[in-house]
Parts: sequence; C-alpha cells; structure tokens
Amino acid sequence: MGAVGLLMRVTRKRRYADPDGAGHLLGRPKGPSGPPDEVTRRVDVSTEQVAGFDVHSVRRPGTPRGARPVVVHLHGGAYVNEIVAQHWTFVADLALELDVEVLVPIYGLAPQHTAAEARALCEAVLDGVGERPCWLSGDSSGAGLALVATQARVRRGAPALRGLTLLAPWLDLAMGNPELDAAEARDPWLARAALREVARVWADGTPLDDGLVSPLFGEMAGLPPVDLWVGTRDLTHPDTVLLAERLRAAGVDVTLHEARGAIHVFPLLPVPEGRAAARAIRSRIADGLGTAG
Repeated sequence: MGAVGLLMRVTRKRRYADPDGAGHLLGRPKGPSGPPDEVTRRVDVSTEQVAGFDVHSVRRPGTPRGARPVVVHLHGGAYVNEIVAQHWTFVADLALELDVEVLVPIYGLAPQHTAAEARALCEAVLDGVGERPCWLSGDSSGAGLALVATQARVRRGAPALRGLTLLAPWLDLAMGNPELDAAEARDPWLARAALREVARVWADGTPLDDGLVSPLFGEMAGLPPVDLWVGTRDLTHPDTVLLAERLRAAGVDVTLHEARGAIHVFPLLPVPEGRAAARAIRSRIADGLGTAG
C-alpha cells in the first residue's frame, strides 16, 4: 500500500491539486468502456441499452441472464473517467465466486453528460431487476451515485435492496467538511482543486449541497444495510465517517471499515490489503443475497 501511495503521489496528485487541472480531466477523450479480454475469457458478458446507455451483464459461464440474484456495480472515476481494469476484475470476481449476475451501467460522463442522466439510468436498471434479490455497490464517485440512487428508491417506495456497499464514496460534491484540509494533506492521490469544477459541471445547475448530487445531505431513514470501506489516507475519509454517524442516527444498519494507512478505493487495488478487503466484501454480499456456501 505504501508503494502504491508513493506512485499515486508522483503520477496523479499534481493533476488533482492544480486548479487548472479540471480542464484536463474534463477535456480528455473518454476511453473504451467494454470489459477487457482477460475478463471476457473468465465470464460471460452480454450488453443491452437502457435509457440510452450500455449496461453490461456479467455472469458465470453458461449462466443465462435473469436467473440469479443481482449485484449492480457503479464504477468510480470522478464522473469524468471511464471504467478501468480494476473495476472489471472486481466485477468478474463477484460474478464467479458468488454466482450472481453483476450489472454494470456505463453512465455518461462529464462534460458530455450530467448527474440527472445518471440518476435516470440507475433508476431504470434497478427497476429492471424486478423481484430478484439485489445488492448495490459502487466505488468513489460511483459510490456516491449508488447512495443517491438508493435514497431515490426509498423515496419512491420501490422494492427494497438487500444492501449497499460503498467504497470511499464521494458524498459531498462541494467538499465543505473542514476536516478535509488535513485529509487532503494525507492523501497521496486526490485533491480538491481540480475536482471542484468537475463537480459543478456534473451537477449541471443543481446546487452542490442538494441530496440529488451530494447524498451526504439526502434522507438516511429507511435505507437498507450499508457497508462502508475507506482508508485513513483518503480524501473521502472524513465524510465517510460522518455518513456512518448520520446513518446510525437514522436507525440504519451500518458497518464502517476503516483501514489504517490505506489509500483511495483500496479494495480494488492488487495489494494484500486490497485483496483481503475484496474477499470480505464478497462474503458480506453473499450473506446478504443468500448465495453463501
């Protein structure tokens, strides 16, 4: 973990700490979003269009669509970056080890697309699951979107999800928590300067303290069980701890996993700490969906 943190500080931190870095993040061409060959060799993948966007279905080889409990995973990337190999590995491991169908919505990214479009896509995907047991997960910006989608589902009185797993969620797009000053100094990867403009573009006129884009300010009551995973060297750490407090106050079953010295989205990283966390996450989801054993 220390070596990965050093690499991130050398290769990524400067870009996020630069107030002009948002132009680079928003202007960079979007990469391919389909699963890489090393994933398609391990699992079956099929794709359909939902609300104008690709949604990939990932399953054990030979398992038909619609036959198994569902995990919906929303990838991170600060709402500007496409899904990457680490996300696909996480998804494939879920499908293979839990024998579930993992749905991966490829929501549109800023500046071409906005938060409202992503919310509509999530709603359509979750409604399409029907009566099957369903768990929702996400990492970083995708984790924030997952919580937004779950809060919207509770407001609508839609069938309850079995649970929610959030890895280092981006919860407040305005990043106004005073504890973030110290957290940013500890984080070898992320900084707020470039992210502020990205947040404004993604919100597309919605105030950044509105729960529609910043779920830290949304309604917590009625949410399904929530598992939170965050490292102590992560910009998202203070708000994740605050979220856990607000969930408990609202009577929600919440488990906060804080990894000392770990960096952003560490369960996705190919390091011992990340692998151990990913195994624990799979075990928790299996228990929640009834696919364990």
